[in-house]
Amino acid sequence: QVELIESGGSVVQPGGSLRLSCTVSGRSLSTLSVGWFRQSPGKEREFVAAQRWSGLITSYKNSLKGRFTISRDNSKNTAYLQMNTLKPEDTAVYFCAADRASLITSSMPRTSMYEYWGRGTQVTVSY
Repeated sequence: QVELIESGGSVVQPGGSLRLSCTVSGRSLSTLSVGWFRQSPGKEREFVAAQRWSGLITSYKNSLKGRFTISRDNSKNTAYLQMNTLKPEDTAVYFCAADRASLITSSMPRTSMYEYWGRGTQVTVSY
């Protein structure tokens, strides 16, 4: 059984940085494509970033390019989301998702493409 556990969420001031972690158990991360999504109260879950299992192909929500970076350490079975220059509008619950498929870029933003989901970690950007 594959399980994903997010960590690293916190309260941070605008302009600050956070690194979220997604620790995978039950399967090797090297065989999984990983996505990060976020959801604010009253809004739909939205795509943030994703990376194909090979680690060679990544995709980002356009408005987050340059501030957010997805990465992975297969030796630790952990994926990461580095978030810089955080803004109040980045406040949300952040979810890690994974799938056994080698997702193509156009499929990465779709929540339906991911078989496994974590429970989320809260990120609050506020003074």
